[in-house]
Amino acid sequence: MVRILTDSAADFTPAEAEKLGITVIPLNVTFEDGSVIRDSIDMTPDEYYQALSRCKKLPTTSQPSPALFEHAFAQAAAEGDQVVAILISEKLSGTCQSARLGAEMAGCDNVFVIDSTTATLAQALLVRLAVRLRDEGKPAAQIVAAIEQAKKHVHLAAVIDDLNYLRKGGRLPAGVAFAGGMLGVKPLIAVAEGRVKLIGSARGLPGAYVALFKKVEGMGGVNPRFETAAFYTENPREVEPIQTYLTHNLHLPQPHLGQIGCVIGTPAGPGAFAVSFFDPDLTL
Repeated sequence: MVRILTDSAADFTPAEAEKLGITVIPLNVTFEDGSVIRDSIDMTPDEYYQALSRCKKLPTTSQPSPALFEHAFAQAAAEGDQVVAILISEKLSGTCQSARLGAEMAGCDNVFVIDSTTATLAQALLVRLAVRLRDEGKPAAQIVAAIEQAKKHVHLAAVIDDLNYLRKGGRLPAGVAFAGGMLGVKPLIAVAEGRVKLIGSARGLPGAYVALFKKVEGMGGVNPRFETAAFYTENPREVEPIQTYLTHNLHLPQPHLGQIGCVIGTPAGPGAFAVSFFDPDLTL
């Protein structure tokens, strides 16, 4: 049997993980007072964003310990299962390295570690694709080959509402954040080549949605054969225009809806929203 494993940066709820039959390993979050929580376990996303709004210094995230992966991999090996682990981009976290160390510690040769080169619901789309292939009875090697191909064609584009979180994280000078806030400027970011990158900006929320949809088109457009995702940090209403764009404009099924967790949500801040999809060049 093939087990699908991911980390909490994929932003699955516990109920979603159980329904899909996947294992989720939590990252850690350290607050300015030194307290540490397990992502998506010790706080709900809503509780986390409430805590984030009170922070003068942004929390930091860190990879799971190799021991957590060792336990999961050894358990799978004991039951004769193989593991396909689809994890947050190596350029954003050391989680892949921890997983490889965990496999070595467990003495397992039944583990395939995949650097997703992305995060949050784009990572989740890759996991959902792996689950679909698993449920179709595909062997681990075939699932790995498919995900390695699919990750080249998955995209994530987001709008940032509050520039102060980029400022707190050192990604934006204070003067620029202040001026941008006064002018209602909304930056657009993407996870590309494994990193979070600034890809544009727009004036006001209506302009931000228009700019976001133009970026989707500029990334090649949406492949109708695969699932999509719309996600937010605090307010689910902010993804309603994305849902309308995907379902009414592009005539696609409803996207998966989800809440962005701490890994991307910390620098993005409350009020961010995003879309994720596969481009038409993916031909699995």
